[in-house]
Amino acid sequence: MSLFVQDGATGKHAYRLRIVIACICAVCLIAMMCLTVADVLGRYIMNAPVPGAAELTELLLAAVVFLGLPAASIDNDHIAVDVLTSRFSEARARLLEIVISFVSASVLTVVGWRIWIVGQQIAGYSGTTPTLKLPLAPIAYGSAILCVIAAVVTLVLAASHWRNRNG
Repeated sequence: MSLFVQDGATGKHAYRLRIVIACICAVCLIAMMCLTVADVLGRYIMNAPVPGAAELTELLLAAVVFLGLPAASIDNDHIAVDVLTSRFSEARARLLEIVISFVSASVLTVVGWRIWIVGQQIAGYSGTTPTLKLPLAPIAYGSAILCVIAAVVTLVLAASHWRNRNG
């Protein structure tokens, strides 16, 4: 369970944020499902596929993945393999978790920074999707911002672990 959930008012805000993120992701997934069904039915039954269906599906998938990053960070639900840490003492395992949180936050920050740079490049040549001509730079900027938000949440969790370790 996340440390955010255990912390009174902050836990309530984190819970609400997770609900909002979950609802947005659910809407995106349902939209992807409906779009795919309409595209397949249109393609094979009426010989009229949905124009730009693949583009929209890719954009919706990016939205689900990058929106999910802060939610996974809030819940501290990133993938973890505890083959070695299960044999560590509680203090050593907690210290390793803190170190890994800082490394994860660093990686998320670098990924966000690099996506931002790609967004600037895309904006420089006004990149759009091929069929629907949707601008791609805002998607990159949004993805970068969500990476950095996930990094901040991960750092807050690490700091909370550190306080509890020393507290």
